[in-house]
Amino acid sequence: MLVEIKKFGREERAICTSLDVAETFGKEHKNVLRDIRELGCSAEFNRLNFEPISYTDSMNRQQEAVVMTRDGFTLLVMGYTGNLAMKFKEAYIRQFNAMETALQGKRIEREKGIAVRQSLTKALQQSNEDARMHGHAYSNYTNCIYKELFGLNAAKLRERFGIGRKENLRDCFSQEELRAIQSMECLVSGLVDCGWEYAQIKEFIHANNTRRQIAA
Repeated sequence: MLVEIKKFGREERAICTSLDVAETFGKEHKNVLRDIRELGCSAEFNRLNFEPISYTDSMNRQQEAVVMTRDGFTLLVMGYTGNLAMKFKEAYIRQFNAMETALQGKRIEREKGIAVRQSLTKALQQSNEDARMHGHAYSNYTNCIYKELFGLNAAKLRERFGIGRKENLRDCFSQEELRAIQSMECLVSGLVDCGWEYAQIKEFIHANNTRRQIAA
């Protein structure tokens, strides 16, 4: 039984899959897919709450599955009856509540992070760093922060999360990780304003990073 925060459509949502539902409720996956097809919901509801995906099964075959939101899950399992089914429904709802609370926290941190990044960008532009690094100061400092916190630069983190260059890496971080990044960006911004250069700042944040590396 698993509820996760993942990209659904154009935004992050709390989701689970038809495979999770089948395993938890003791049903054959093909029957869960049939139940979804036979719900009879509107095309709009279906588009907003169910998303077809594929996965590789134990025999290395491509198979069909469905990702669903909380509303999709609720509609699907409404007809599942019995004491055990009710316990699982309640457990899923608790997980959805927890994930949606975490997602809201992430959204708040993402909004706060915009102002922090703008401040760092401005500090770099007003210093000699951006010119010295031929316009790459922000990416260099960002990689420095990521490597300090996660042990990987932006490119390697994208590989780990399985996302492309056009996707926003910050969407992959947890609320705690976003808060740690913003804290270090604030520190770096202040040091740049004080006239420090990259080598000094890199050494300083390494010496004073009490978190060390966060497991991304």
